[in-house]
Amino acid sequence: MATATKIDLSPVTDSGIYSSNVREDTARTASEILQDDMAAHHVFFNDQHFHNHIPHQLLSIYALGAAPEDIKACYERNKSYQRPVLPTSQDVIQSMHDVAKFQEHLGKEENYPNFLAFFQHEIEAKGVGGVLGEYLFAGDERAENMMCRLFAGLVHPLIHLGFGIEFNQPAIVAQGLAQTAVHDDWLGRTFFLPAEKMAGGVGKPGQKSLLQLINEMRADKALVQSVQWSDSNKIKDGVLHRAPEQMLKYASQFTVSEDQTEERLADMINTVAYYTGAAQRPTREMKLDFFLIHCVNSSIFFSKIINLPSLNQRSKLRMLEWKGRVDLLMYTSRGTPDLLLDEVANYPTKEDWSQIFARSIAHPGDDGHLAKLARALAHGQKVCQAYESKNPEMPIKGDMWLRIGNIAVDSTVHEEDKPMWIRSTGFDEAWEQAHI
Repeated sequence: MATATKIDLSPVTDSGIYSSNVREDTARTASEILQDDMAAHHVFFNDQHFHNHIPHQLLSIYALGAAPEDIKACYERNKSYQRPVLPTSQDVIQSMHDVAKFQEHLGKEENYPNFLAFFQHEIEAKGVGGVLGEYLFAGDERAENMMCRLFAGLVHPLIHLGFGIEFNQPAIVAQGLAQTAVHDDWLGRTFFLPAEKMAGGVGKPGQKSLLQLINEMRADKALVQSVQWSDSNKIKDGVLHRAPEQMLKYASQFTVSEDQTEERLADMINTVAYYTGAAQRPTREMKLDFFLIHCVNSSIFFSKIINLPSLNQRSKLRMLEWKGRVDLLMYTSRGTPDLLLDEVANYPTKEDWSQIFARSIAHPGDDGHLAKLARALAHGQKVCQAYESKNPEMPIKGDMWLRIGNIAVDSTVHEEDKPMWIRSTGFDEAWEQAHI
């Protein structure tokens, strides 16, 4: 049985929101290796705070039907560059029960193992639902401090927490909360909270879909020109530096009332797949943007989050609103790329989902991003099918999901002189730098 300190996957109960041919022997192997990763490795693998993706990759390929040897091969390949786990301090862990001290420890990388131990103890005592309710969704100063960090770091804390929730693993939930705690909060303070205030709070009936807002933003010259290739951080130094009011104006318009939840979920999943797949150049090879794929990869968890019995309605709506807002921000920050839907619609579907999954599992250079993307796209097709006739304006429909899946595996073929992904696809320089 899975606990706050023990990872234990069962194919019967823990195969995830979307899975294909999950195996019992793989579940055992993945559980053992994820346990080893938790005991041996730090959350960041370098000083630039690049994230340890091992749990993301292993859970993704496990859900896609990987064999035990695939799990072992991925772990061997990706553990070589991880940093060892940092020491814990019992004094620091104990002090975290004090609200003021807890907040003093936030945002400090060295406290990751302390936060991990703290959240493991809390989950053992109160359960996952109780801990999420208290430390993320309570609405008090401490919980708001954590919420402001959840969507930081290219939404990696959200992704990690999402995997823990999706696969019913309290230990991975504890990792996700600990990871959240050591990220910074500037994006929450500068963007999410002001957008929410401008929207008039949480759960207001939304007048515009995410797709409508994307199209309006593309026509806003000030917003489009707010990001420059030379910006080191294209969110902080670009859009939120040069056009914060415009960005907040659009972000605040993405709101979700209770009766809109399912439809807005489909809208969000469809829109991020659209801008990730269609951000192409007709004279270039097909490539997908590394930053934009994170919006797709993190979308899958919301099918579970909006149905969590332990989560109150306001928190579900708030999570979905923040997800839509970060999707708007991410698109603009990549240079507001032109979206060429015909490039997707005309792409050949040489392989079906099972073949795409097999290639994602076996990819010799993937650290989990490709496998996450393939699974999220297949899930997106499942979610959005029900809305194709009701919402014909949704751009990704029918076999386009499979076409983007084919683009994903074809464009990431392992070649020494070519990157798997393009970065900031709206800029000419990104394509030139990638030698495509």
